[in-house]
Amino acid sequence: MKLLLDQGLPLSAAALLRDAGINTVHVGEIGMSEAEDAEIIQRARDERRVVATLDADFHTLLALDEATSPSVIRIRIERLRAQALMNLLLIVIAECEEELEQGSAISVEPSRIRIRRLPLVTDV
Repeated sequence: MKLLLDQGLPLSAAALLRDAGINTVHVGEIGMSEAEDAEIIQRARDERRVVATLDADFHTLLALDEATSPSVIRIRIERLRAQALMNLLLIVIAECEEELEQGSAISVEPSRIRIRRLPLVTDV
């Protein structure tokens, strides 16, 4: 599993995740701290990374593009410190590894994890 952490998440969490054996980079480490969401999505797709973000726009962009990748983990818990974020992401990866590998939009709330497979389209 390879992760790309978005700007709103603690930069130090990337090092903690790497120490835990997860190939992780933060947008701030690769010169993308001011990149548009679509650029981050494309970088994650190119590098086969899962995006972890606080930003709801990533799920919206996946839906509008009818994208099948990359998987995105949207964290709906504010003000997580690096250690708490690392622990949370390790749980999500353990519980949702197959879905993340196959392409999913995952929302993580304090009391639940919601998984939607990509592409995010509905029949009308």
